[in-house]
Amino acid sequence: MPDEVKLNANLFFARIKTVVDAWNNAGSSPELESMTGVDALLVVIGDPAGDDEPDRKSTAFQIWLLGYEFPSTIMLVLKDKIYFLLTSSTSLGKILKQLIGPNSTMPIEILLQGKPKDPPTNAIPKVLEVMSAGKRIGTLTKEQHTGRLVDEWKNALDASNHKFDNVDISAALSACMAVKDSEEMKLIRTSSNVASVLLSAHFVPKLELILDRGSKTTHQALADSIDAKLGDGTKPDMRVFGKAKNASEIDFTSMEFIYPPIVQSKSSSSGYDIRFSAMSTEDQMSHEGIILVALGMKYRGYCANMARTFLVDAKKTQEQQYELLLTLQSEALTKLKDGTVAREVYQHVVNTVKAKSPELEKHLPKNVGWGMGLEFRDSSYVLGPKNSRLLKAGMVFNLILAFTDVVGEDGKKYSLLLTDTVKVGEEKGVCLTEGIKTFKDVLFSFNDDEPAPKGKSKESGDSKPAKSKPNGASPKKGELKSVQAGSKVLRAKTRQQFMDPEASTSLLARISNHQKELHLQRQEEGIARFAGEDDRTGREDGKIFKRFQSYKGEAALPKEVESLRIYVDRKNSSVVLPINGFAVPFHIHVIKNASKSDEGEFTYLRINFQTPGQLAGKKEDTPFEDPNSTFIRSVSYRSTDGHRFDTLYKAIQELKKEVNKREQEKKAMADVVEQDNLQEIKGKRPVRLPEVFVRPATDGKRLPGDLEIHQNGLRYVSPLGQKIDLLFNNIKHLFFQPCDNEMLVIIHFHLKAPIMIGKKKTKDVQVYREASDVQFDETGNRKRKYRYGDEDEIELEQQERKRRQALNKEFKYFAEKIAEASDERLEVDIPFAELAFEGVPFRTNVKLQPTTDCLVHLADPPFLVVTLADIEIASLERVQFGLKQFDMVLIFKDFS
Repeated sequence: MPDEVKLNANLFFARIKTVVDAWNNAGSSPELESMTGVDALLVVIGDPAGDDEPDRKSTAFQIWLLGYEFPSTIMLVLKDKIYFLLTSSTSLGKILKQLIGPNSTMPIEILLQGKPKDPPTNAIPKVLEVMSAGKRIGTLTKEQHTGRLVDEWKNALDASNHKFDNVDISAALSACMAVKDSEEMKLIRTSSNVASVLLSAHFVPKLELILDRGSKTTHQALADSIDAKLGDGTKPDMRVFGKAKNASEIDFTSMEFIYPPIVQSKSSSSGYDIRFSAMSTEDQMSHEGIILVALGMKYRGYCANMARTFLVDAKKTQEQQYELLLTLQSEALTKLKDGTVAREVYQHVVNTVKAKSPELEKHLPKNVGWGMGLEFRDSSYVLGPKNSRLLKAGMVFNLILAFTDVVGEDGKKYSLLLTDTVKVGEEKGVCLTEGIKTFKDVLFSFNDDEPAPKGKSKESGDSKPAKSKPNGASPKKGELKSVQAGSKVLRAKTRQQFMDPEASTSLLARISNHQKELHLQRQEEGIARFAGEDDRTGREDGKIFKRFQSYKGEAALPKEVESLRIYVDRKNSSVVLPINGFAVPFHIHVIKNASKSDEGEFTYLRINFQTPGQLAGKKEDTPFEDPNSTFIRSVSYRSTDGHRFDTLYKAIQELKKEVNKREQEKKAMADVVEQDNLQEIKGKRPVRLPEVFVRPATDGKRLPGDLEIHQNGLRYVSPLGQKIDLLFNNIKHLFFQPCDNEMLVIIHFHLKAPIMIGKKKTKDVQVYREASDVQFDETGNRKRKYRYGDEDEIELEQQERKRRQALNKEFKYFAEKIAEASDERLEVDIPFAELAFEGVPFRTNVKLQPTTDCLVHLADPPFLVVTLADIEIASLERVQFGLKQFDMVLIFKDFS
């Protein structure tokens, strides 16, 4: 163990306190019952365990306390002091001395046992003397250790006159380590994330390629390809692992497989074996039936495990059984919550199977998982029918759902397996290993030419519509694709069917039938959505009658009306007209327009009012309280004072414009929300992305500012002190667009409700930095004297490439930090540049790019962000052979 190892003393004493507190309260909890009446805790660790030996709880306990494994160590814990017994031939003593200091909450004594040739020391006798003060010693009785220190300790115990009662405290230590703190959860999330990425970014594409091309490979070769991506951790394949969250922060030398990856198919000579001790065989992998894959990752000792089932040309019963597995996982997650008894999870799974498919009950495993952390399998927290332990929020389980040895139609046995790493929550469990479990991810089909049942199209029934590959890859040029309901889009086995006109006609017929099914489905959903709503209440944007009040009473009329002359009251947005000797006020909203004309010596002023039945463009649907009432359409006045009527006419027109402008501004600001206050991080500097510009730009000179991550949101601060706050609960989408073949590297925020930036209303905010660097001298310099040809241009291109890579890395890292700070409410979405196409969403032709959840244009304002989940129907028009362009109309679910 190198001397530069740093121990976290604060973490050590915090976890020792957890153990001592559990020891003191052992009588109040069944999980801690084995610690009751114990006088001391003794943990013995000998030589390192072999690769084929199971995890030892003593090693897990030591890593939990110290962060590292220290072989040949004996640890004695009293309620008020800790003793470490080591051999003097190691440097562990120097490392453990880091725990001794002014901040130590418990005294620690380090004792060194001398070498065989050295004079005898009193290290072992002193530990025995301390132990002799009590009789009941809590230890791990089931573990067997070897090594010189362990042998000397056993000899000293046998020679001692004082006999001890050893009590097994493995269950109590499991309870102490079961609930994971934030540091432990971070490590488990990392191992879970790497396992998920390895499966989705490497195994699935490789399996698709093998099945697509009909390539021959063995189970062992496919499993070895998974193992090779990590290797010994010094040179991991970053083309795969670079897709992991915060990949730049992961120390891959501390990452390892828990067991060799397992791949099985119907051709495995050993049959299907869902145990994680199973081995991949050298048999050729079958290209049909069930394919199982399992892999477990360990990061700095903390484990994550996942297993998946892939169905290739599967039978209908197998698809139904897999669908039941997905249902069982959803049901089990509802039970993996704080306060649930472990056996209730297992019983709930059994009851669900009994209710939905009783014949499969006998094919369930004996348990549905176990606790996991530093130990791959914690036997104290098995989710079986007899375990009465309580689950607590923060525990982590390996949830295993399977049907084993099911007999198929051909008489052969097969198994289905779905395994995930799950965190126990307050309300329900959360899967830490993600992806590759839905039907569109795991179903493969090549039987495109099978005839459909009579009177029923192939797409009908329970099958799902065809989906694209999960990685979003576009088909290569010249690559033929076939479509099968409920399956992936895979290349056809032959091209002959596409050369056959009948096959093409059949394909068009299937597409047409599928469109009809989608139409009926949308129609039924719409009827269900608007059931019980009439035409008036069904439209939220329906016109409503508005009352306008000019004055509260006669006393509020201005003094100018006493002369019974026309008066324009700008303050109250009204025009007061003299009618039959009375001053009658009219609000400007009831006035349609005014006109002025001259006839001889007289000037006429005509005021037209809003009335029903007028074809007046936007105002034709203006609502009225009682359209059947008698309305005055216009009022005309005549005067010889043409100058006064000119003034009145202009005043009415200006007042009309002012009020309309205010109404439009009020309407435009109706959906602007006032965000909560930003909670700034205190006590430390926030994570910051420096020297970035913001769009929409702030008022004043264009200068780069800083974007900071705080507790509940983000803050952009300009050099002039201007601030823009974005709260996590108002951000709908988070995008990162790299500067590959672009001039800008961008982090873009699409908001749920618009906010005000200066005097501008916006629903999209982005920060960016220019990728090109113009601050270098392209004129001759000292280097150019000694260079000939294109050396300087090549160097500039290399520098430009490195600069772009550094920018992408910096912005992507910051975007992942934002997603992490939002408590996983946000996910970083990256546009698929290879799927980009040209379009005209506004007035100019721009490049549109799909992402996982949206269709976006982020390079220039006005920005476009269309959420795919909000689209009800996409209508394609002018789609004809030979035309390069066509129209696409998107209709949203709210019909906006």
